[in-house]
Amino acid sequence: MNNQYPMWKYLLIALVLLGGALYALPNLFGDSPALQISPGKTTLMSEQTATKVASLLDAAGLAHRPVEKLGDGLLVRFADPDTQLRAKQVVSDGLGNGYNIALNLAPDTPAWLASLGAKPMSLGLDLRGGVHFLMQVDADAAIANAIERYVSDIRDQMREEKVRYLTIINRDNKVEVRFRDADEMAKAEALIHASYRALALKGEERDGAFFLTASMAEKERLEELTKALKQNITTLRNRINEIGVAEPIIQQQGADRIVVQLPGIQDTARAKELLGATATLEYRMVDEEHDVRDALNGHVPPGSRIYYERDGSPILLQKQVIVTGDQIIDAASGIDSHSSAPMVSVTLDGKGARKMDRNTKDNVGKRMAVVFIETITETKTVDGVATKEKRIEEKVISVAVIRERFSKRFQTTGLDNPQEAHTLALLLRAGALAAPLEIVEERTVGPSLGQNNIDQGKLSVAVGFFVVMLFMGYVYKGFGMVANLALALNVVLIVAALSLLQATLTLPGIAGIVLTVGMAVDANVLIFERIREEMRVGTPPHSAIRAGYEKAFSTIADANITTLIAAVVLFSFGTGPIKGFAITLTFGIITSMFTAIMVTRAVIALWLGNKRLKALSI
Repeated sequence: MNNQYPMWKYLLIALVLLGGALYALPNLFGDSPALQISPGKTTLMSEQTATKVASLLDAAGLAHRPVEKLGDGLLVRFADPDTQLRAKQVVSDGLGNGYNIALNLAPDTPAWLASLGAKPMSLGLDLRGGVHFLMQVDADAAIANAIERYVSDIRDQMREEKVRYLTIINRDNKVEVRFRDADEMAKAEALIHASYRALALKGEERDGAFFLTASMAEKERLEELTKALKQNITTLRNRINEIGVAEPIIQQQGADRIVVQLPGIQDTARAKELLGATATLEYRMVDEEHDVRDALNGHVPPGSRIYYERDGSPILLQKQVIVTGDQIIDAASGIDSHSSAPMVSVTLDGKGARKMDRNTKDNVGKRMAVVFIETITETKTVDGVATKEKRIEEKVISVAVIRERFSKRFQTTGLDNPQEAHTLALLLRAGALAAPLEIVEERTVGPSLGQNNIDQGKLSVAVGFFVVMLFMGYVYKGFGMVANLALALNVVLIVAALSLLQATLTLPGIAGIVLTVGMAVDANVLIFERIREEMRVGTPPHSAIRAGYEKAFSTIADANITTLIAAVVLFSFGTGPIKGFAITLTFGIITSMFTAIMVTRAVIALWLGNKRLKALSI
């Protein structure tokens, strides 16, 4: 009786192995040290910039590959990290401060492979090198932002319900409303209690006026901090996706901290600039009823505040904010068709659109200002100790007359150049940070350390693979060599799966591959031992082979399913390194089931399927 395999199974195996080899291939080409050059806020990238970069490098005698266009920036590859570091200094000095120049690692995948979507697998920080940030959310600012929202919403609601009040302000992170009489305060208290049950209300009379104070309970403060933390994680992920960092790790640590790891980035400057940026917009009405000169002399109206335009001119704006950056759901930079000036096209969410619609309806013919707000963290050294200071920079970038009523979509102009419009659109599109972030820890993992980890990982896989091959060849002879072939194909398929899905390989992930190498032959050991048992009881060779595969399958499936469940649990509840281990273990279990059962059965069928057998090399 022969051991034949259906043709469709041969075709399926060939297709999977061919695809696996194709998508594993990019990992053989490695990475090159590179400079990634992007324009700053006040500069533009042009063909002349690329020519200048090449000229600077040639004049310094630094060998490099052709300068490539990469999105809005440039990419230059080098042969070694030493040349890369010297090139960074040369290019930085030659281009000046208007450009962001980052050290990076760029894959050397051939164009024909890249056109098929084949990429090398993503390497984690411990293997590729890169930067690690530990960022802390400003809890006080998160609460203050929440109170400001309450102030704005309560003010709007009292106006709609015709509740008369004198002032409403944020005092010590509490909403304080002042009234002339107790009846109006009682109406406001009932209104606020019905709409905002989470706020604790307290009314009192002092200095001839009535005050209603609304404060957040401790539980709500914790919920607000958690909400700000999660929104910041989402915003950071969006921003990093915008600049194209492969497989970043962004996760919560503790109650108010976020870990950010950016593999492949060797220079922290550009990453810090984008991650910590809190640029957003506020739309406010110009105070047309009061004179800004009186305000400069100390007579600032209670509901207004002095701002400054780009040219330094003072302007008086109302404190009430119409819409803020967190109500912007989309933003795109472009050129205004009328003025040919840079602009950002803004789309608001439903709540923001309603506020803008109501405001523009009532204020046609009046001026509205756009305030650009940015939190800047500066490091200063005082008596040899580095201290960080934050300052909020607010400037009016546009003042325009409302010509007609609008709501959901409109344009913001007044920007200096297209690059500033592009950066602002990126930050708005990614979302505003719910609260400022402070970098409390910063580490850079060099590519040499990462390469050392890779070399040790490769050695561990090679040693484990070689020892397993010797064992299988010695114990199971010809059948053992078939298992060794399947084991080699299994490693190729694991690498292909990691590359195709762009899962991140970390040092613990390499440990998962080593473990898989040992576990992958378990299925073959069970099958081969079952074949031996069948041979011992006198079963003909071809029948013994068939019985070995069929009877061992359920045991193999049970063992692998339980291991797979454990791997899924590790991935679901683990963090960083544990996830890396779980990913490779999961892929290894799936591919080993395919190679240990289907591939070995196909090879044995090709080898022995049509032969008359009296004994087996097992």
